[in-house]
Amino acid sequence: MIAVIDYGAGNLQSVVKALEFIGCKHIITSSTKELLKADGAILPGVGSFGDAMDCMVSSGCAQAVVEFVKSGKPLLGICLGLQLLFEASEESPGVKGLGLLKGTISRIPNADGALKIPHMGWNSLNIVKHDGIFEGIKDEPYVYFVHSYYLRAEDSSIVSSRTEYGVSIDASVSCKNIHAAQFHPEKSGAVGLQMLRNFAAMTQRGE
Repeated sequence: MIAVIDYGAGNLQSVVKALEFIGCKHIITSSTKELLKADGAILPGVGSFGDAMDCMVSSGCAQAVVEFVKSGKPLLGICLGLQLLFEASEESPGVKGLGLLKGTISRIPNADGALKIPHMGWNSLNIVKHDGIFEGIKDEPYVYFVHSYYLRAEDSSIVSSRTEYGVSIDASVSCKNIHAAQFHPEKSGAVGLQMLRNFAAMTQRGE
């Protein structure tokens, strides 16, 4: 059973529909008790870093996610859900993230106005770790992004894929039981669905 974490900020339906499509048992929950009973968890996210963290703290989900990660069960962060795992974001100065990973979340640079911000559309990935959610997936798959801020991880060894959009972007990370993607697997066609199947398999294996 995978828990889709509902902290009151963001549309969960695309994630839920993808899990239903691959036949994965899931529950939408904001309950710490239900979350900790799950075999794996997905932390989705849309909107601003500050608003999302306010919702997570006020709902109790912030501490629940930290406890879940400490349990050793697999967690998958998606889009803003990746950024929330880090300490802070340039988007919301003074707001503390979950601090489970270290790195900088900065606005995509666009000094000459040549890029469309937010970055919205399909980009190819350079996969640097062919395991975890990328198991069995060939290099340079196209996946769907919607974001204005990007990650640069402090420890490059946790980066599992990168992409380019005016700057080198750490597009996903894998660190012990934490997995996260700046892109949307649930909106990335057959490749994204395979990533979700890989994550579901991890939860069954207890990785």
